[in-house]
Amino acid sequence: MTSVYRLAVVGIGKIARDQHLPAIAAQLGFELVACASRNASVDGVRNYPDIDVLLAAEPDIDAVSLCVPPQVRYAQALAALHAGKHVMLEKPPGASVSEVLALRDIARARGCTLFASWHSRAASAVKPARDWLASRNVHSVEVRWKEDVRRWHPGQQWIWEPGGLGVLDPGINALSIVTRILPREVALRAATLTIPADTATPIAAEFDCLDTDNAPVRAFFDWRHGLVEEWAIDVETDGGRLEIREGGKRLSIDGKQVTLGAEREYPALYERFHELVATKQDDVDVRPLQIVADAFLLGKARSDRSLRPLMSR
Repeated sequence: MTSVYRLAVVGIGKIARDQHLPAIAAQLGFELVACASRNASVDGVRNYPDIDVLLAAEPDIDAVSLCVPPQVRYAQALAALHAGKHVMLEKPPGASVSEVLALRDIARARGCTLFASWHSRAASAVKPARDWLASRNVHSVEVRWKEDVRRWHPGQQWIWEPGGLGVLDPGINALSIVTRILPREVALRAATLTIPADTATPIAAEFDCLDTDNAPVRAFFDWRHGLVEEWAIDVETDGGRLEIREGGKRLSIDGKQVTLGAEREYPALYERFHELVATKQDDVDVRPLQIVADAFLLGKARSDRSLRPLMSR
């Protein structure tokens, strides 16, 4: 019999309404009992203005899913863990690598699950791509992740502030796939970050990486792409060319389409969270975030005063 855990969601914004709430409703292992948000509420459950009020009022909840911006996630996760709750983190799992690793250690010390979720890893192309690449030698990788910020983050100021990542907020989805499917580790060697005036985070970026066999991994991220968006990963190997399209919804090998299962990224994440809670494990992979952090360490910033950030239009 499947155990049912009482769950609270903190941060009722676009991603929570579009993805988390429908996925929870379809997951028999969780019962949504409460939500916390400064400006929104969810019908049919108890609602609170912030996580501290929620935790004080709901001592019997088992787990918390944090869908807030990364800059405030550490304090909220810390509060939940100190209250003995299991915690699931939206991507990116935090504003820094060090805070995520600190949360992992606290969760382990308290016997709680911490799940740093990467939704793009649950895309239907990822597992078959990983399985196919496991027995191949990779010659090169190219990532093109280009979209329109006005569609995905309308009016959201936090993405342009320190810790918000800018274009690397969606770009980290590509990095989560790359670090999952490649048979060898990837290290950043150089980066260029295009940062508009009056923002702290890039609107475009280029990464030059190498895997541990010196295969080049190049990535191009752009938030000014307009209506025709692109989420593509190409891998050249000794056994042919693998192509991932639409962020993981399509996969082809040597020009032949691979039949994939239905898209169910967020339902798969909640299934994984349930498994981790039931088995008292954690899942905290910081490699995608580490590559992004290294880009801010090693990257060459290119300030372009002709660019105006697009977040408010």
